[in-house]
Amino acid sequence: MKRYNPFYFIGQAFEGLFRNGVMSFASIAVLMSLLVVIGGFTLLVTNIDVNLEQFGLINQIVVFCDDQATESEVEDIGIAIGKLDNISKVEYVPKADGLKQMKESSEVYKDVSEADNPLPDAYVITYEENDQVVELDYQLKQIPGIIKVNNRLELATTIENFKHGVMLVFVWFLAILSVVSIFIIINTIKLSVFSRRNEISIMQYVGATGWFISLPYIIEGAVIGIVSSVAAYFIEWYIYSYIERLVLTDLQMITFLPFADIRGYVLWGFIGLGVVTGVLGSMISLGRYLKQ
Repeated sequence: MKRYNPFYFIGQAFEGLFRNGVMSFASIAVLMSLLVVIGGFTLLVTNIDVNLEQFGLINQIVVFCDDQATESEVEDIGIAIGKLDNISKVEYVPKADGLKQMKESSEVYKDVSEADNPLPDAYVITYEENDQVVELDYQLKQIPGIIKVNNRLELATTIENFKHGVMLVFVWFLAILSVVSIFIIINTIKLSVFSRRNEISIMQYVGATGWFISLPYIIEGAVIGIVSSVAAYFIEWYIYSYIERLVLTDLQMITFLPFADIRGYVLWGFIGLGVVTGVLGSMISLGRYLKQ
């Protein structure tokens, strides 16, 4: 079986890139933009989820027990709550713990003593499905000894709608930029193929296999994807670090994932998507040309 020097294919790929420098640069720039947008939206959604999980804004209800209820009655309330559907966790918060949390969160309550504690005992309930919160709220209000139910359904709905809106924009940007990127890569590879059309015709005439002809162009597409991915990674790193510093300085209540914790996912995700896009564009272009 005849062996071929892999450096031949690599050399031909880089020769095609430099021969069509303007289109190669355009392919890299557009694909890089696609990756930066994808990475930005992905990191935005990820950080939203982290903050929602930390603050419990989406799936928690707080119920307050009657201040006159005995310890036994408070325990019965907890048992009744635990029997309801759509509940994943029930946490008892004695009024002493509630006062302690308030003192830790604000200096206003630092002089309030245990004897003057105005807070009732409470239960923090973590539920599973937003669409069943109204029913759960009603069921909680029917339990004897519960005097108030605080749910964040409106806030949860607003945040969920915001997330859905972000994801919708993300999908549209992804679709549009993917089509544009593949289109430009297709035209870049077409230029490379066209500039070597006589050489390719000779290779086909002497019996060169399809993969032998195609491999340099597939490598060319992969190189476009890799270069775009690395460039996008460093741009994303800079933008993310800048926003992270800005948020931590001005909005200290918001948690931001350190880029060091996610950079591996970002880099390999970019490389994977970039290479797939580049190779796909090359294969589409070659398929159309070789069928002619």
